[in-house]
Amino acid sequence: MLVRGVSVVGAASGVMGAGSVLAQAVAPAAPSKVKVGLMLPYSGTYAKLGETIENGMRMALAEKGGKLAGREVEWVKLNDESDPAKADANARRLVQQDKVDVIVGTVHSGVQMAIQKVVAESKTLCLIPNAGVHAVTRNACLPNVFRTSFTMAQPTVALGQAMVERKARRAVWVTWDYPAGADSLEGFREGYTKAGGTIVKELKVPFPSTNFKAVLQEIEQLKPDAVACFFAGEGGIKFMKDYEAAGLRHRIPLYGSGFLTEGVLSAAGTSSEGIVTTLHYSNVLTTLRNGEFRYTYSRSFKSEPDVYAVQGYDTGLLLRQGLEAVQGDMGKRDQLYGALESAVIDSPRGKWRMGKAHNPVQDIYLRAVSNGENRVIGVAAKALEDSGSGCRLA
Repeated sequence: MLVRGVSVVGAASGVMGAGSVLAQAVAPAAPSKVKVGLMLPYSGTYAKLGETIENGMRMALAEKGGKLAGREVEWVKLNDESDPAKADANARRLVQQDKVDVIVGTVHSGVQMAIQKVVAESKTLCLIPNAGVHAVTRNACLPNVFRTSFTMAQPTVALGQAMVERKARRAVWVTWDYPAGADSLEGFREGYTKAGGTIVKELKVPFPSTNFKAVLQEIEQLKPDAVACFFAGEGGIKFMKDYEAAGLRHRIPLYGSGFLTEGVLSAAGTSSEGIVTTLHYSNVLTTLRNGEFRYTYSRSFKSEPDVYAVQGYDTGLLLRQGLEAVQGDMGKRDQLYGALESAVIDSPRGKWRMGKAHNPVQDIYLRAVSNGENRVIGVAAKALEDSGSGCRLA
């Protein structure tokens, strides 16, 4: 009996041990990390923009414990240097070597075009937190590319109408000679001429030159009612300061796409005072949502947020919504893209939805610089949607 009892116990133990091993063998593995590739500028004229976009995105994920649909996140950072010549190799490194699940990029429109080629081939999800170049969501649009910022035409279409209403009927346009400048001009030309304005001359400066002496001399000679422009970052600061130094600020009003004065008012000083711009955000929007966002951001990063922080934040919100809809399974591409397309983002800029061509449908605010702030003086366009011309998705 004793031997039999021992045998039974031993057998039972063996079965229990086998069951334990079996249970361990079939236990579900912890979900892998979501690899987020940040292809942003971390040096040069747009370095601050890249840093701020990343801060905003990290803040959106921090609201969910730093995770995406319960999955840990691995950040892969790459400095694109705002250099289109290096962009193809950089994007391929993220896809082929780092094997990221999503590319978040970028600021420079020329670099964005190279990213577009790589994500077209690899079918990697790409979220654009800034670059407004038209081609990527028009004739070259893709089902796996979504923009959370703006198209270059959105602010400047609205700017044209606002200028005519303020009696600026003859204007000179000036910008850098690169894709973002060309697309901004397209929007301004459409909005301004439709409103009854006349563009006296279109002036261009090689990118990223900040030698504005020749164009300022020409503006002086042309004597328009106003000047409209697209510049950003350090180049925007230099243009405003040179415009003031040339004695033009008090004689010929300066208007711009809102990126002219965004995030640079402290550095620009008095040269920015009175400049009227159009953009999808202002730091002084008096909404509870914006107030909460600004409070949390400033505490987290010890700096004040601007439109680039908002765009990074909204990129994080969009990615969160998409992955939550598919329970973190990025293999469910059709469902993921459908969730991104139907997204409504409760943003500090105001609620916006994703348009048919994967661009935000959003309000464009009329702003004027007063005492170092981009104060909202009106809404230049309500729920403005880019045309998405040529996009097969639209």
